[in-house]
Amino acid sequence: MIKTPEEYEHRQIESKWRKRWDEENPYEAVVDEGREKRYILAMYPYPSGKAHMGHVACYTLGDVIARYYLSKGYNVLNPMGYDAFGLPAENAAISGGIHPSEWTRNNIGLIREDLKRLGYAYDWSRELSTCEPQYYKWTQWFFLKMFERGLAYKTDAVANWCPSCGTVLANEQVLSDGTCERCETGVQTKWINQWFFKITDYAERLLDDMKLLEGWPERVLTMQENWIGKSHGAEVGFELESTKERIGIYTTRPDTLYGVTFFLLAPEHPLVDRLAEENGKTGEVDEFRRILQGTNRFERTSLEVEKTGVFLGDYVINPVNGERVPVYTANFVLYEYGTGAVMAVPAHDQRDFEFARKYDLPIKVVVQPSGETLVPERMTAAYEDAGVMVDSGGFTGMESEPGKEKVCEYLEQEGAGKRAVNYKIRDWLVSRQRYWGAPIPIIYCDKCGIVPVPEEDLPVILPEDLRLAEGGKSPLPFSESFYGVQCPRCEGEARRETDTMDTFVDSSWYYFRYASPHDDSMPFDLDEARYWLPVDQYIGGIEHAILHLMYSRFFTKVLFDMGLIDFTEPFTRLLCQGMITKDGAKMSKSKGNVVSPGEYMDKLGADTLHLYILFMGPPEISKDWNDRGVEGAHRFLGRVWRMVLDRCLPRLNEGSDADCGRGAHLEMRSLTHMTIKNVTRDIEQYAFNTAVSFIMELVNGIYEYTGEDAVTSPMVVREAMETAIKILSPFAPYITEELWEKIGRKESVHKEPWPEYDENLAKPLEITVVVQVNGKVRDKIAAPAGVHEEEMKALALGSESVRKHTADKEIKKVIVVPGKLVNIVVQ
Repeated sequence: MIKTPEEYEHRQIESKWRKRWDEENPYEAVVDEGREKRYILAMYPYPSGKAHMGHVACYTLGDVIARYYLSKGYNVLNPMGYDAFGLPAENAAISGGIHPSEWTRNNIGLIREDLKRLGYAYDWSRELSTCEPQYYKWTQWFFLKMFERGLAYKTDAVANWCPSCGTVLANEQVLSDGTCERCETGVQTKWINQWFFKITDYAERLLDDMKLLEGWPERVLTMQENWIGKSHGAEVGFELESTKERIGIYTTRPDTLYGVTFFLLAPEHPLVDRLAEENGKTGEVDEFRRILQGTNRFERTSLEVEKTGVFLGDYVINPVNGERVPVYTANFVLYEYGTGAVMAVPAHDQRDFEFARKYDLPIKVVVQPSGETLVPERMTAAYEDAGVMVDSGGFTGMESEPGKEKVCEYLEQEGAGKRAVNYKIRDWLVSRQRYWGAPIPIIYCDKCGIVPVPEEDLPVILPEDLRLAEGGKSPLPFSESFYGVQCPRCEGEARRETDTMDTFVDSSWYYFRYASPHDDSMPFDLDEARYWLPVDQYIGGIEHAILHLMYSRFFTKVLFDMGLIDFTEPFTRLLCQGMITKDGAKMSKSKGNVVSPGEYMDKLGADTLHLYILFMGPPEISKDWNDRGVEGAHRFLGRVWRMVLDRCLPRLNEGSDADCGRGAHLEMRSLTHMTIKNVTRDIEQYAFNTAVSFIMELVNGIYEYTGEDAVTSPMVVREAMETAIKILSPFAPYITEELWEKIGRKESVHKEPWPEYDENLAKPLEITVVVQVNGKVRDKIAAPAGVHEEEMKALALGSESVRKHTADKEIKKVIVVPGKLVNIVVQ
């Protein structure tokens, strides 16, 4: 009776191994001082529901890398958790009437189920969630440490306000079009008393330490460098005519000081109200601000927006030439940048130029381009480049770049200013007027002022029995059982802070917590952290290049300064994966182009998803989903299944190993070893798509070698078969685990050593020699690897295609490039 070939049943295979992996937790990581570690981490997800293709794209990359290093003998930590606080949970509570805590924990269950179905090699014993008290206790502890070190402070500040979400947003959470990153509502500006982390104290270190980040993409480093925005210039004091008080400005163009023709204050600058009241301008200023209320800072500073302002009835004195220039408030000046005051040089700044034209203010050229003379009346735009200084007192005739330094020297001599370094980065706004977040551990006492919650009283528990107040507002300010508290210093009546922390605080240190997620005595065990940290490979989207990564770097440097760790950068290597699109567009429910991982796991299996995601293209680029492509990946796995069970296993008891070093046997061995070499290299270079291609070529080679009438060697078959299964295992963990068992291996394929290649066998047995005649390609000839120059020349001259172009011609010279090319020069 003929035995029916066993079919590839992905549902049965994946169900079997998932159950076994759940029971055994085979990827549990334990400190082993005798082994070199690899900490592989993909950015943890926000639990908004089931896993989506973005999760699969990110976490599959991490899984391949983790499994590869496990096979290479490293002690691998590959954990998973959930970024569980945040606005979407509150928005769901508003729209669906479900409590944020219930919504969040339900969704954690959904995404956990999908991640386990996908078969990722996580250490599930280290699973964490930022909304649990045992986690946010330590988030609050970090806040207290920041407060102790003078890095957490509270002040009135102009903030980005999202009227829809009812909360303030950090600059990084406002999109480039001025809308909220969460709900896409237009963001407004508003004065609010807020908590900040003093990240500006670390600006220079954040910049300098980029030299340590050799394993980061250059574009991420550029984005961070631009966000920090270091510049060199001068601080200059302008004297207010009416009171003689000094108003400071910062400029990167001290060479243009002689061209100042007016002076600008941000609408939020405290001096604006005083000057407006003293000079009868209050009505105009109030109306101006009312109009501005509907705009955000991004609209205000846009080059396309009309520049408007109000004259405040006073003047300042230019310290370099004594000229009297009018003071305005203007829509394009922001209070939080620089000092909130700006010297206006319309000839050399485009926004100042437009403002001057609108209000008929003077334009004075003080830097002329080489070989050209600018006339203010004929200028259609500001000249912002370098040139020769003119009408600039003793600096006239000087090149503007060295002139900057000379002007700074003069300012310092005269006591009118000084050289200065400035940064665009601003302190991190960490307080939110929301409910679903970690409570800020601060108490306000009329007698004692701002009082930190004692460490022994942590965590400050977020009450989960409260419902959102009217309009979706936080219930904390209305819950006396929460805010009513005794002052820990004087024991008098006091009030607890009702703001909660920005969720970026949670994510700025979570990778430390994975070192010891169940530690009740410290945020992380120092010995565990010393062994596991820093993260060796971090994986996530490019959208986190500024927000999360900058804050994590800041946190790490603070922990270093506290003496808790001995390194200053959290992530050694960074891989930013591209987006998975559908029909050329970002997947979204509104477009109806969402691809559900669960649907494809049901139909084709988790391994198919893994393989297709990795085969689509380089991980860094965006890739468009194609159903035919994913079905092709499934067919390939079926082909591997049949290769092992129908082609290779029966051949292990056939043939002889006597001639395994020659002919087809040698070719098969050479292909096997070249594949090991190529796949190893490509995994380490993130070239996962080409690694899969090499595996496919190996499978094709095995099919050819084990053809129906082929004579095979059991040793060669076993080597090729086991290699194919092993090097495929990081890309398709379920099917390879099953096949490894079916060929009689007892240990998990994922715990088997990565195959080594023989350098001599990993060379091609045959090369292609390009033959040219007078520089034009006339033939390509197969030749044995290692062919000598004379043999190459003979093969080239013997080619029929070449002879057609050399007949009746004199061969003047034959140039041979060993192993590559022969060029025949004829006349």
